[in-house]
Amino acid sequence: MSGLAVSDVVELALLLVAVGALSGFLAGVFGIGGGAILVPVFYECFRIAGVPLEVRMPLCVGTSLAVIIPTSIRSFQAHYRRGAVDMSILRMWWLPIVIGVVAGSVVARYAPERLFKIVFVCVAWSAAVRLILAREGWKFGEDLPNGLLMRVYGFCVGILSTLMGIGGGLFSNLLMTFYGRPIHQAVATSSALAVLISIPGALGYVYAGWPAAANYPAVAALQVPFALGYVSLIGAVLVMPMSLVTAPLGVRAAHAMSKRTLETAFGCYLLIVGSRFVMSLVGGL
Repeated sequence: MSGLAVSDVVELALLLVAVGALSGFLAGVFGIGGGAILVPVFYECFRIAGVPLEVRMPLCVGTSLAVIIPTSIRSFQAHYRRGAVDMSILRMWWLPIVIGVVAGSVVARYAPERLFKIVFVCVAWSAAVRLILAREGWKFGEDLPNGLLMRVYGFCVGILSTLMGIGGGLFSNLLMTFYGRPIHQAVATSSALAVLISIPGALGYVYAGWPAAANYPAVAALQVPFALGYVSLIGAVLVMPMSLVTAPLGVRAAHAMSKRTLETAFGCYLLIVGSRFVMSLVGGL
């Protein structure tokens, strides 16, 4: 890790372990897979490590998707045991979501770095406004639609989640609450969608990152060994263990909160992480 002192390496490692604990907890609380916190923090870590700006954001997104795999499985299992997951939604959405993930991986191979930030900010802030200023009258309908529209929703969840490096909870939570579903059910079902998104999404970013690794030697090694395309295996290994430990704790906390408290907490969090990337788009950091 050229250019970094041993103390810097230790500091980065400890930060990633702490982030793993927090992302796992949030995966359980919000059903988001933890990606909405992982991407901003990975961004800071990779900036310190000297990863080129042109590829830093997709590297964060790909690594986040890899970390989400075990976290989302653990979170889904905990919610499923409580009987909170709507399996009918999964049966309708699984194929459109996977198709969306594949499309997002192809876009990631060719898209400019700024696109990832713009998508992250637009979606995070839109969801935050809906959650913080929620009104009972803000609905698309009394229940989720059937047929083509529902499958279009699934495709959009897949492609946007892949470009943001998240497990799909932002979109599925938003959609389900707009159609009158309880936030607790939305969170639980989103944890299952994260499994569908994270596995093919991480593989897609390995594929998408090969050309970048050839052009940017720092990406091929991430200033440390063991990076595959846009996935840093070192970052993933440091974050995963603690996220697995804390995900069930987050599930317990989610079911102990009131609907309004859960919505407000989620909305405030999204405003904060979206603001970080606005600063990056304006200042180039």
